[in-house]
Amino acid sequence: MATYFLIAGEASGDRHAAALIKQIQQRDPEAHFSGLGGDLMAAAGCHLYQDYRKMAFMGFAAVLRHMGQVRTNFRIAREALLNEQPDALILIDYPSFNLRMAQFCRKHLPNTKVYYYIPPKVWAWKRRRVHQIAHLCDQVFGIFPFEPAFYTRYGYECTYVGNPTAEELSRTPRVPRDLRRPRSIAILPGSRQSEISHCLPRMLEAAHRFPNYSITVCAAPGIEDAFYTPYLRAGECLTRDTYGTVQQAAAAIVNSGTATLETALLGCPQVAVYHLTGSRLVGLIRWAQPLFFSIPYFTLVNIIAGKQVIKECIANEFTTDKVANELQRLLTDDDYKKNMLASYEHIRSLLGSQPAAATAAEYIISRNRS
Repeated sequence: MATYFLIAGEASGDRHAAALIKQIQQRDPEAHFSGLGGDLMAAAGCHLYQDYRKMAFMGFAAVLRHMGQVRTNFRIAREALLNEQPDALILIDYPSFNLRMAQFCRKHLPNTKVYYYIPPKVWAWKRRRVHQIAHLCDQVFGIFPFEPAFYTRYGYECTYVGNPTAEELSRTPRVPRDLRRPRSIAILPGSRQSEISHCLPRMLEAAHRFPNYSITVCAAPGIEDAFYTPYLRAGECLTRDTYGTVQQAAAAIVNSGTATLETALLGCPQVAVYHLTGSRLVGLIRWAQPLFFSIPYFTLVNIIAGKQVIKECIANEFTTDKVANELQRLLTDDDYKKNMLASYEHIRSLLGSQPAAATAAEYIISRNRS
């Protein structure tokens, strides 16, 4: 019986890990799964040693505040790996934690194969990690079509298995838009409480400048409705139906991350935002020293397209005025929207239709049996 240990440190990783578990199960019904993750992994049949909600700390300050819990998480993971002695360790994103666990596995469990499914975005920042990943992992499964070429540049291999977001959305029923012109603005403020509290007030302020449009805030998995309530005015909606809401919206304000790609694949015009602590200083560095950044864009939409498709209001550029100005353009400039939607279609074609979890599962099982 093959044994697999998976580590996912946030909601998106939990979702992708669960999909991978199901695909491995279809090919190997006797397989045993354990690891660190969330409810979706548990529902797929994975025994959890720790819930990702006790692991998802974003930023240096947050990690320092929760250092005791971080140490506990490492201890739990190390002890669980030694207890399970898995045939394969499968890492899903979450690099600061996962790379340390890969190193631990290489030292203490030399017979365990290490796979990175959804590797860190080393092509965007911390490029030095590409060497660490390649040396610690038996195989790397990328989810962006440009990743194999990036790894090849450094003399390493990376296999493109398809994009799970594109795959998931290809199965999502399309909600027909009303015959009338959509009159709503969707707001996707992020998946962590810290980023929501920083971003949502400004996102709402920008949307309030368009009183003829209703406002719907899309809640993140694992965050209670009560967390959003203090930010909302009377008549503003909170929803868990993100996909349906985005498909019906005239435009969206989206916190940078996977949500920008989801919004693009759902065909909704958008402006992206992102808060950074010390944003004025970060903005000056970005303006004066382009070499601090490995790529010219922050959002997946623009990175995949290789050009600016959507406006990025990042760091010191994230102001109510700038977001509102872009929202005005999205709501009134039909040619601008048409070009954006055409670029979305190009991105969809670049990502292809390859099923990511199924392809990765085939590789993992094949390599584990060899």
